[in-house]
Amino acid sequence: MYRSLETERLIIQPLALHDRLFIYRLLNTGGWLQNIGDRNIRSEGDATIYIEQKLADNNYYCHTFRLKDTQEPIGIITFIYRTTQDFPDIGYAMLPEFEKKGYAYEAVKKYLDTIIAEKITDKVIAITLSSNTKSIQLLQRLGLQLEKDFIEDKTQMSLFSVASEDYHIHTVHG
Repeated sequence: MYRSLETERLIIQPLALHDRLFIYRLLNTGGWLQNIGDRNIRSEGDATIYIEQKLADNNYYCHTFRLKDTQEPIGIITFIYRTTQDFPDIGYAMLPEFEKKGYAYEAVKKYLDTIIAEKITDKVIAITLSSNTKSIQLLQRLGLQLEKDFIEDKTQMSLFSVASEDYHIHTVHG
């Protein structure tokens, strides 16, 4: 699903090569390194290669979300068809200075609303570290329910999901 979307405060756009500095910054934040993992992005050049790899992967969709008023990128949403899962996985990450302002909820909600409205899949999953309480709270607020806990690479993970028929689209305000 590569298209631009808009909310009250955000513009959601497909990831592009001009986002390399933002990606470099985001993938080296404490939250990314702790909750997602080190992707060895040590320069803008590494970020460019990372973006090129993601854009070339037909099972990986990545969008940035930006503040409408400044066009500053503050986060990403991913939508991944993993070979190890039956349904696509939605994820997000954002710069720490923009947390706790409702931006992640606003962006992911709009993205999820679009996926459901356009019947792109019957079910959406989200996988997170079982210890990532901020992410779990957001997923639950979006209407995803814990489906199972599991161990992957010696790490406790949680899989959340929502079936399209159980998801309720409503307008996001701020």
